[in-house]
Amino acid sequence: MAILGTLLKNKRAGDAKLAWNLPALAGPDTLELKSTAFAHNGDIPKLHAGKLVGGKDRSPALAWTGVPEGTAQLLLVVEDVDAPTSAPAVHCVALIDPALEGLPEGALTAKSPAAGTRPLRSQIGRGYHGPGPIKGHGPHRYVFQLFALGKAITETADGGALDKAKPRAVIASATGEVLARARLDGLYER
Repeated sequence: MAILGTLLKNKRAGDAKLAWNLPALAGPDTLELKSTAFAHNGDIPKLHAGKLVGGKDRSPALAWTGVPEGTAQLLLVVEDVDAPTSAPAVHCVALIDPALEGLPEGALTAKSPAAGTRPLRSQIGRGYHGPGPIKGHGPHRYVFQLFALGKAITETADGGALDKAKPRAVIASATGEVLARARLDGLYER
């Protein structure tokens, strides 16, 4: 498998299609997002990596401050910008009650999410799915992005149910004003 990673070393999705760079999700960078599991641009512990690479697929604890008045909903998107694909791989999409100030470790599981959270589909399945880069591909950057939405997402742009929607359809359904946003980048390599 390391041979495949070496062959694909220069193939990376890149930042251009990251949710953070979509015009509809532009907004002031006034939220602060942190984790007790890793620092910004720090290494993500193996516990939070995917099961296929020996991790537990356990979402890291997250905490945030600066949610502005008038926030209808928080949108959390976790993407791997170094995936050897045409767009970043979506590892988690979740809708969060704006009254929350953080999530404990493991809060984004599909079977038993924390109160006030609604984990939706990722590219891998429902809920949080941790890093699992190809061995030998080099370090991958996982971008945890939190958006304070002025208008809640209740359905996809074409009127579809959120629980069945693909992650990019949910992200594209954020049509209201983004009141604030923050990001936390973590690294993982095999």
